[in-house]
Amino acid sequence: MSNEPQQKAFPEPPPMVVCNWPKTWRFTNVQPTLSQCTVTMYGRLPVASNMSSAVGGAGGAGGGQGHEKMKIGFCTDLDKSVLVNNFEKRGWHQVNGDDDWHFYWAGVQTCRNIFSVDSGYRMHDNQMINHFPNHYELSRKDLLVKNIKRYRKDLERDGNPLAEKAESNNSSGTRYLYLDFVPTTFVLPADYNMFVEEYRKFPLSTWIMKPCGKSQGAGIFLINKLSKLKKWSREAKGPFHPQIAKESYVISRYIDNPLLIGGKKFDLRLYVLVTSFRPLKAYLFKQGFCRFCTVKYDTSVTELDNMYVHLTNVSVQKHGGEYNTLHGGKWSVQNLALYLEGTRGKEVTDRLFGAISWLIVHSLRAVAPVMASDRHCFECYGYDIIIDNALKPWLVEVNASPSLTSTTVNDRILKYKLIDNILSVVLPPDGVPDVRWNKIPSADALGNFELLIDEELVALDEAQNNTTSHNKPSKAGAGSRWK
Repeated sequence: MSNEPQQKAFPEPPPMVVCNWPKTWRFTNVQPTLSQCTVTMYGRLPVASNMSSAVGGAGGAGGGQGHEKMKIGFCTDLDKSVLVNNFEKRGWHQVNGDDDWHFYWAGVQTCRNIFSVDSGYRMHDNQMINHFPNHYELSRKDLLVKNIKRYRKDLERDGNPLAEKAESNNSSGTRYLYLDFVPTTFVLPADYNMFVEEYRKFPLSTWIMKPCGKSQGAGIFLINKLSKLKKWSREAKGPFHPQIAKESYVISRYIDNPLLIGGKKFDLRLYVLVTSFRPLKAYLFKQGFCRFCTVKYDTSVTELDNMYVHLTNVSVQKHGGEYNTLHGGKWSVQNLALYLEGTRGKEVTDRLFGAISWLIVHSLRAVAPVMASDRHCFECYGYDIIIDNALKPWLVEVNASPSLTSTTVNDRILKYKLIDNILSVVLPPDGVPDVRWNKIPSADALGNFELLIDEELVALDEAQNNTTSHNKPSKAGAGSRWK
């Protein structure tokens, strides 16, 4: 990893964007012209005989004139109308996993089976699947924390100014100035002694326990006393010993000062599409939403076990007596931005959304070195982010299979559009899956997605600047900050 940027420090908060991304998230000085983009392509690979009727060069991989467009077979493990309707409207036909397929919207276990060494399955050039082989490096809670910690340590060891530290106001020691976007977290049972040491420094703090391998709020609880954790350990018959405990947990400092709207806690669900990890290519869906609790926020001890106060998961809140089936406890990101501009001002609102984009990009960069960036893969991640009352965003977790279940009419419209836009971005212009494509979609193909980062385009832009502007001072644009 490069030791760039050259500047020693950045002003706070991290200044990757100056715009309000519900309206536009695109970085200046990042995306060169289309004529500059089309020259970079993946090398051609042999095509299996039963795939030979494919358009031979989707998206500029060799030209498709004179070839009849192939009939695309799709396969899915999820019987969701937002998926099937999007596939069928493109003229695709559904096949089984054992048949010849071109596009597979798979569950994570199916993906693991396909990429398993034991399976012996080799994907062809005209096949795509919706998960990276080891997506869990980002979506599993303990691995996410481990990778972010390693990323920060690597930057610190290299002397990169992004790893600069400062004295912390609310915890012992120091904190990262620009990479402080995950709460203090430990993995249990492995980090139990370190957690106890931290807890005893701040015995009045509240912590949240989450099982590493579960989702939708399952198995989550809050503690404010060490005795409660020890009691849970005894009752679970899983003493904190690496050789004995069967299930790993993460325990994180609870964000007990969340931004409240109408007295209720909420978080953000944002959709991030990654088409490659090396080079990193990521896009942010503009139509994210807030998920609200149904009960007003209360930090009293008596409400510590009330998940309707503390957990924003729809899978939890929909069982509450105050749940509203009309709007589903959801609010669009655009409405949130308008609310914050009206109550806090446009400048701080822009800085908040800039910090959120910064958080997402660096969480992806943290896992990029260990991610198997298979050219057949793409992935849509569901980012869960909490904003505190100082308008600082915190990464809560990342989901590899964000729910496609629709709880309201607006929810169904949003998720249908999400899938439609994903297909437009990941497929070549002629709509035929082809891994030889350069994965640089046109502006029209992005739909409601906006470019977060494309390291290939940054490299092209820098190469162009180096060849045409040797004697000109370099621009300190947003693209340069990603180096």
